[in-house]
Amino acid sequence: MRALLVDDQNAVRTALAVLLDLHGIQCFEAASPAEALDLVRQEDVGVVIQDMNFSKDTTSGEEGVELFRTIHELDPDLPVILLTAWSSLETAVALIKEGAADYVSKPWDDQKLLLTVQNLIRLRKASFEARRLNNRDALARRETARRFDLCGLLYQSSAMQETVSLATHIAASDAAVLITGPNGSGKENLAEIVQANSRRRDRPFVKVNAGGLPDQLLEAELFGAEAGAFTGATKQRIGRFEAANGGTLFLDELGNLSSSGQMKLLRVLQTGEFQRLGSSKTQHVDVRLISATNADLKAEIAAGNFREDLYFRLNVIELAVPALCRRPEDIQLLSEHFLSEHGQDSSAGFSRAALRALERHDWPGNVRELMNRIHRAVLVSQGGTIEPAHLGLEDSEQSSPNLAHDSNTPAVDGSPSARNAAEKPAADAAGSALDVAERAVIEQAIERASGVISRAAGDLGLSRQALYRRMVRLGIRVERRLR
Repeated sequence: MRALLVDDQNAVRTALAVLLDLHGIQCFEAASPAEALDLVRQEDVGVVIQDMNFSKDTTSGEEGVELFRTIHELDPDLPVILLTAWSSLETAVALIKEGAADYVSKPWDDQKLLLTVQNLIRLRKASFEARRLNNRDALARRETARRFDLCGLLYQSSAMQETVSLATHIAASDAAVLITGPNGSGKENLAEIVQANSRRRDRPFVKVNAGGLPDQLLEAELFGAEAGAFTGATKQRIGRFEAANGGTLFLDELGNLSSSGQMKLLRVLQTGEFQRLGSSKTQHVDVRLISATNADLKAEIAAGNFREDLYFRLNVIELAVPALCRRPEDIQLLSEHFLSEHGQDSSAGFSRAALRALERHDWPGNVRELMNRIHRAVLVSQGGTIEPAHLGLEDSEQSSPNLAHDSNTPAVDGSPSARNAAEKPAADAAGSALDVAERAVIEQAIERASGVISRAAGDLGLSRQALYRRMVRLGIRVERRLR
């Protein structure tokens, strides 16, 4: 990407071009607004440095205002630096509020201008890359949804797309699948997707929770039992393997299987044969097994609680479901879905503060916890706009006495708050990829400067006021640690 230099004075353009070229930044040059707009439309421009006046004896800055607004309309994310003399300074400050990146007074400071240009071009490149990745991910999600039955699963994160894509592509085989992930993350939903896209989709799909039954009852549940096989068994019982013959058995909470249950399960997987409790007759079944666990089976094997040979039988294909905290892009999407499921008026929805509270929460209970929180909020809000208090989530800003509430206060041994990303309104966070990239660059600069805003501004090649404006726009706060 090149810098676009717009000034009617050839000497000014030459001086800028030499400065930038010496530091590896190539330039386009334009002597008039018309030339500049043609270049913006036709070329890869990373940053614009434009004068405010282009006609002789004109100092009003109106030409610069018109050029900036036209560029901003053509490409709202293209950063524009305004070159100002004292007579147009007030106009330049007003344009900052409309979206200009910064203003530089003539004569300019070479080092400061160079740093500003380098950072803005870096942000522009990051924006393009983020947009490219977002477009690629969106295309992949649409293609997956077009080709496969996703059983109503909602997501937009790349982490979940990776898992869903693998699930759909291995569904057609009969290989055993092990689904891992924390409680409430959606392991059963993924099992349903595998079944729905398999050759067994029209055959039985039987589910059993291995963690919800005592040891003896679990074996009876899986393999069946004859009458009198154990106390209370008054009649013959068909097991889940037998019921799933020809189809798929989903075994949840696999890590709770007893040693005896593990041994019998291994035999079924090896031979396709089992015996009901209390019977010596061998049964033959054709079942695809999908199992799920939130346990670390490798650790259980090391502790002697789980059979290694069974683990390798079950884990032909592993699908790892990411925790909700690892896919924050899905939080608002799922929240709005759960809201509509409870019949909440969509015009009310969530306040910005509520969305920020949802994004700040760590979600130890994952999607199940989110669903329950939204249900609670619907009941408590009584049909009105959902606020943070309705969610029953602890407000980290109010509960922590170590957070400074004034974003203009330099940090004392501080750093950007780990919650900065959540401070940005959700609508903005899902919007411009440039904002996401710019936030990261600014936070890194503040981190390097130990929270001292003036030092961070100098590192970025910005004035302290310009950095403050960006921090306010992006919702960046600085943490103050009291000694």
